[in-house]
Amino acid sequence: MNKIVFTGPMGAGKTTAIATVSDVPPIYTEVKATDAEVQQRKETTTVSMDYGYIVLEDNTRVHLYGTPGQERFSYMWPILTEGALGLVLLLDNANDDPIADLRFYLDAFSDFIEKTGVVIGITRCDISQKYSIADYQAVMMEHNLVFPLFEIDPREANDVKVLLHALLAILQY
Repeated sequence: MNKIVFTGPMGAGKTTAIATVSDVPPIYTEVKATDAEVQQRKETTTVSMDYGYIVLEDNTRVHLYGTPGQERFSYMWPILTEGALGLVLLLDNANDDPIADLRFYLDAFSDFIEKTGVVIGITRCDISQKYSIADYQAVMMEHNLVFPLFEIDPREANDVKVLLHALLAILQY
């Protein structure tokens, strides 16, 4: 199965990105947020996964899975990455410390990234210019990683497709 996993912290745009490009209405496991911390950021949160798919020009179907963003649901991460081609990591530039988020996710998915690959989309750059692409690239270099990194809007299909095409390109799909 051709599968790509979207991950990142809560509110980074994973659910939105999948919904934006999916060729079918996506399946969500969004529930009303009950944690005070979560409620401050958004009303709902993913508790299991999001799912959709996109059909490429050669009629290849690529399944898109979104992980829950909260660490307490991290038990789903290895389940969702099983057999996946690669990872799309979304980070919210308006978060309190998106650089720490980048480090966390690079570490949490390090084995998977080493075997496959990752592309990184930085969201909400229009809301916060706290960190630049160069700041994120510096963290990548600390981890000895050289992968594509883009400013994106997960509501824009072309932005999400750039991430998918970049990932497929580095995987030499």
